[in-house]
Amino acid sequence: MTAAEPLAERVLRGEQGAVARVLSQVERRAPGTDAVLAELHRAAGRAHVIGVTGPPGSGKSTLVSAMTAHYRRAGRTVGIIAVDPSSVFTGGAILGDRIRMSELAGDPGVFIRSLATRGALGGLARAALDAVTVLDAAGRDVVVLETVGVGQAEVDVVSGAQSVAVVSVPGLGDGIQAIKAGLLEIADVHVVNKSDREGAHRTVSELREVLRLSRRSAGQWNVPIEQTVADRGEGVPALVGRFDEHLRWMEHHGERERRARQAAATRIRWAAEELVRERLRPGSPLFDAAVDEVAAKRDDPAAAARRLIGQL
Repeated sequence: MTAAEPLAERVLRGEQGAVARVLSQVERRAPGTDAVLAELHRAAGRAHVIGVTGPPGSGKSTLVSAMTAHYRRAGRTVGIIAVDPSSVFTGGAILGDRIRMSELAGDPGVFIRSLATRGALGGLARAALDAVTVLDAAGRDVVVLETVGVGQAEVDVVSGAQSVAVVSVPGLGDGIQAIKAGLLEIADVHVVNKSDREGAHRTVSELREVLRLSRRSAGQWNVPIEQTVADRGEGVPALVGRFDEHLRWMEHHGERERRARQAAATRIRWAAEELVRERLRPGSPLFDAAVDEVAAKRDDPAAAARRLIGQL
């Protein structure tokens, strides 16, 4: 038994304190974290992982709160990973979804954690996928990834989610924000939130037209459009029903396994990139020697990089 196993076992039993501790380790990339994650990885894979993304101001946090309340009324446990912008001073999450979702506090069936992007492309902290593994292994029925909504690179959320909801809202400017942000193609469900606002029907019509014109293969999931007023809970039961329907469709068509492989590929690549950066930095004898050779024009950067990779 390794020193990491007792903590992993506590997470597997669903102990809130152990889950919080491991998530803190994941965010800091503390020594020993990989050993704990290795234990948890073997037990994960049961949760339905839902990504919620979209432009700022679309009410994603309110929508996630309403979804969570619905899941809890149905007796399902929920974990929420809210990816926030990083503070330039501390590197920590600054929006504080745990504060915005305060009405869920105290429910042992809900675990909420804000993670900082720390400059990660796509608004999705690399730690977020490991955090999903932790909450999944801890026995949560549903894990929700809510992203910061920063633009086109937001599509990275697909790497960690099985069902992706792209949230639009009327009144944020011309056209559909999801199209401008490059988010349209990743949606499994389109959500027009704040649909009691003027212009909601126009937004729905525009989405329908774009979906009609998109190229779709036979047997492909038919992306629905759901209208919600999240702060009143309107449309949320139908939205949750769509997620359940999509999960059943994925299981029937082998899509869940395909997305699991996609997520695995992303995580391997990200882990490899971190290892390379860790090994190839100033102060490393091999790296410094390569820098000397390139600076002196005795070698070129690409050749030096290939040699260093081969020496790792």
